[in-house]
Amino acid sequence: MRLCLLFLALFLPLSLSAQPLVVCTEASPEGFDIAQYTAATTADASAETVFERLVQFAPGSTHINPALAQRWEVSEDGLSYTFYLRENVQFHSTPWFKPSRAFNADDVLWSFQRQRDPAHPWHALAQRGFPYFEAMGFATLIDKLEKLDEHRVRFTLKHPEAPFLADLAMGFTSIYSAEYADQLLAAGTTEQLNSQPVGTGPFVFERYSKDAQIRFRANPDYWAGAPPSEKLLMAITPDPNVRVQQLKAGACQIAVYPRPTDVPALRQVANLQVLELDSLLTAYVALNTRHKPLDDIRVRQAINLAFDKAAYLRAQFGEGGASAAINPYPATLLGFNDQLKPWPHDPKRARKLLAEAGLSAGLRLSLWTRPGGGPTNPNPGIGAQMLQADLAAIGIQADIRVFEWGELIKRAKNGEHDLVFMGWAGDNGDPDNFLTPNLSCAAAESGENQAGWCNLEFDRLIREARQLSDPDERAVLYRQALAIVHEQVPWIALAHPKQFTVIDKDVEGFTLSPMGSNNFAHVRRVKPAE
Repeated sequence: MRLCLLFLALFLPLSLSAQPLVVCTEASPEGFDIAQYTAATTADASAETVFERLVQFAPGSTHINPALAQRWEVSEDGLSYTFYLRENVQFHSTPWFKPSRAFNADDVLWSFQRQRDPAHPWHALAQRGFPYFEAMGFATLIDKLEKLDEHRVRFTLKHPEAPFLADLAMGFTSIYSAEYADQLLAAGTTEQLNSQPVGTGPFVFERYSKDAQIRFRANPDYWAGAPPSEKLLMAITPDPNVRVQQLKAGACQIAVYPRPTDVPALRQVANLQVLELDSLLTAYVALNTRHKPLDDIRVRQAINLAFDKAAYLRAQFGEGGASAAINPYPATLLGFNDQLKPWPHDPKRARKLLAEAGLSAGLRLSLWTRPGGGPTNPNPGIGAQMLQADLAAIGIQADIRVFEWGELIKRAKNGEHDLVFMGWAGDNGDPDNFLTPNLSCAAAESGENQAGWCNLEFDRLIREARQLSDPDERAVLYRQALAIVHEQVPWIALAHPKQFTVIDKDVEGFTLSPMGSNNFAHVRRVKPAE
């Protein structure tokens, strides 16, 4: 009870008449300059609230809709994309920035050139770099970016890129205010771009209390109409049990990512509704091939053979909460290779491979995970202990280390781990979005590929697949690429989880996204809290 009272006390400064929509989220954002980050929690707190892109996904689907661009034209050769920008779109007015003009082509150029051009005054200021832009090769893909007039921009590509339009709906292509950036640069306060964001989105950022809560207010000037929730509060609640407790107590109206094993009981609670979706999610353990002996394929195969993944799935996701992962992406996506078979649980064969690698005496590795559960890792402690026990059975001592989510991502990007539990939510419904950001050589160089694995033949196949427009031709190349991943095992592919969110039955307008993102622009509470 004390926990509930403390939690509720956080919200007392808000006006009761404002009826804030309170969402219990699973982790703190890494920051608010979304171009520097890849975590879904960061995207929810920035790309889905403050910022917008030229195009957007229709709610609950991967269909592309207009956003800041009201229409576009693509040349017959697939090399030129001309976007017609929406007029009279206003940037947020905040205590730290008062815009003097509406959104225009200059903002689009600034947002892309900052990431693309090393000579841009803001390029070197990004402490985390631009992981998506770099891993997906946008700097080499875009040949020219031109301002045709105040409300038209044209991208000219060096080669056709099948997922390009879908890529432009991803968070890293969010549009920033060039005027705000100029103000910060002139004042020498460039760090505020990451702590006091300004965009055109449905919510205006107000403040962030680290590891506690993020407050937003509805954007009254939003071009698509002000959100029905006057206030939005994200309450950072890493423990999924606590998230559900707060929902039951009325402290929040939406609780994301309950443990799948808790879902059957939650369905029996009268005032709650459990939403469920087969999402584009993959859970995996990255094996850091930059560290010996994980650079030896026999050791990686032995680790896969040692782990009882069927037992892991039952413990983590219960009955029907996830399907076993064989490929890096789910079977619903183009090019899924259904000829590949899962690595069996075979400790005897695993020990033989270690002996062949000269490791009969065993070895010691670090095993990293997070404290609180999320959709791809509902119970991190139990999962890590299960892997630890299975590795011990073949002579591998795994030392479990637990890091807060943001710290885990940062240190894994630096390659400090041996094994790390990770997950991926597809951003655009294209198979390339699972492969290039996570397993390409460019992603290994940027650190987003936590396995540090670079296979030139795999890279060639996915690069060629991106440049083809024919789905059948692309699928052939993806199946070949997936066969290489399966044999080389830079990951322990774990699961394709279902996505669950629990909401109060008095909440309407919330739609689950197959990409695992959470957008609250159309969500409302239909009756006052009692």
